Amino acid sequence: MKKIFLFIGFLTLSFFTANAQEISDNAIGLRLGDNDGFGAEISYQRKLSDNNRLEIDLGLRNGSNYDGFKATGLYQWVWQLENNFNWYAGAGGGLGHWNDKNSDFSETYLFVSGVIGIEYNFDIPLLISLDFRPDIGFGDRYKNFNSDFGLGIRYQF
Repeated sequence: MKKIFLFIGFLTLSFFTANAQEISDNAIGLRLGDNDGFGAEISYQRKLSDNNRLEIDLGLRNGSNYDGFKATGLYQWVWQLENNFNWYAGAGGGLGHWNDKNSDFSETYLFVSGVIGIEYNFDIPLLISLDFRPDIGFGDRYKNFNSDFGLGIRYQF
C-alpha cells in the first residue's frame, strides 16, 4: 500500500513540476469548428507567462437562414507532453449575437466556455491544434449545453 501512495505522490509531483514547452509570444490563424462555434473563427493567442496564455476567437456566420457572430476569450494552461506536443486546458466565456432572417427574432447572448486540447509545434513558426470546447449559453435560443470540436492552424511570431 505504501508503494501505491508513493507512486501516486510521484506522479502528482511530476505533473505539477513538468516544464512547459516554449510558448510563442503571439500566434494568429484560424480555428475551424462546427456550427456551435459558428464554423471558421479568426483566432489569436497571446503568451501571459511560461505556461499560460490568452486565446481570443471571433466566429462570423452568414447563412441562408441566419447571420451572426460569436466572440470567445479563454485563459489557458499549457503543459508539455513529448517533444513538440503540448496539451492545454482552459476556461473563459464570451458574447454572441444572431439574426433569424426568416423572422424578426434576433438574440444577443452570453456564455461560459471551457477548452481541452492537444497541439503540435512545428520547427517552423506553425502551430496546429485539435480541441474540444463545451459552452453553456444564457440566451432564449442559445441556451443550455453546446459544444464543438475545432482544428486550429496558427502562425507564431
